[in-house]
Amino acid sequence: MSTSEPTVLASALNYAFSSGGSSKRVLDSVDFEMQPGEIVIVTGPSGSGKTTLLTLVGALRSVQQGEMFVLGKPLHQLDKRSLVDVRREIGFIFQMHNLFDALSAFENVKMSLELRKYSKEYIKKRAIELLTELGLGERIDYKPQALSGGQRQRVAIARALANKPQLILADEPTAALDRESGRTVVNLIQRLAKQEQSSILLVTHDNRILDIADRIVTLVDGRIESDVNLAERLRICEILRQTPAFRSLTPGELTEMAEHMQRETFAKGDAIVRQGEIGDRLFVLQQGVVEVFHDDGDGSRSVASLESGNVFGEGALLTSGERNATVIAQEDVSALSLTKESFDQALNSSVSFNQEILQIHFTRTNVLTGSPHPPQTS
Repeated sequence: MSTSEPTVLASALNYAFSSGGSSKRVLDSVDFEMQPGEIVIVTGPSGSGKTTLLTLVGALRSVQQGEMFVLGKPLHQLDKRSLVDVRREIGFIFQMHNLFDALSAFENVKMSLELRKYSKEYIKKRAIELLTELGLGERIDYKPQALSGGQRQRVAIARALANKPQLILADEPTAALDRESGRTVVNLIQRLAKQEQSSILLVTHDNRILDIADRIVTLVDGRIESDVNLAERLRICEILRQTPAFRSLTPGELTEMAEHMQRETFAKGDAIVRQGEIGDRLFVLQQGVVEVFHDDGDGSRSVASLESGNVFGEGALLTSGERNATVIAQEDVSALSLTKESFDQALNSSVSFNQEILQIHFTRTNVLTGSPHPPQTS
């Protein structure tokens, strides 16, 4: 598989369980993808479709409707034997350990490695190395019955990671582990993702491990309710923190604001907003320069030039009326946008943001109309 293509790509995925003549849809029009080296955590309430999605990605169920590509293979077109071949390329970590009771911890991990054409020396070294790193170095010869639930889980994790698979699927991998063991496991998973460009798909309710994710996907009633890129959210928070209109927000308020921001790009010459249109978004200029034009009936004139860090589009949102100016990109522009609904929520929840926006609006209105009085903040 080329590293340039997604590890997982699902489109219009539907899945339903049938019983007694009735059918219950558990996945509804799901579009989902993962890139090489990406760690994605899937969360959501019980019955939201998390495990069903995981088993479809793992070729443990057949696709009913839609398309699913995993490791470059079209699962929706494969027969059962071909699905087995795909499963061999995936590392699985499930709550049920599925260890062989007759084999020691070392032998359980060794068996996974023996499916590949590795040397005996490498197999022994790799198995001992993983088990030791997971805190089982003194128990490599123990059979599952002699291990605790958490220790059996770590053996299963070692077995899943042994072949450095390009895709790892984990269902509550830290559920049976204490804090220290759980952190060891997720650190190992995170390192594998970085070093081997392995994609990791985790279903979990463990808030202790959310920090390793690149994205957090929330499923509700079989639909993706949110898909949050954490690095992007942090970048947005930093941009907002350096923007005067947002400078007095608390970290919590900034984070909440960032959740509702969308990144938009515009080419040189694009009209980002037009005078006379009903305003539907506020913009924070991230990169580039824009020119603001106002038409007072005697022709259009330039009234301002804005650079990164400036906010525009607030006037029409405050008044629920028409835009009073046109904003044109003077070069390629990147901006963050906030819908009117989210803007109104921010105004109502943060006094400081309310005051900053009103002050910006007053200053700009004064430029356009010469009004000498600031707006009331009550």
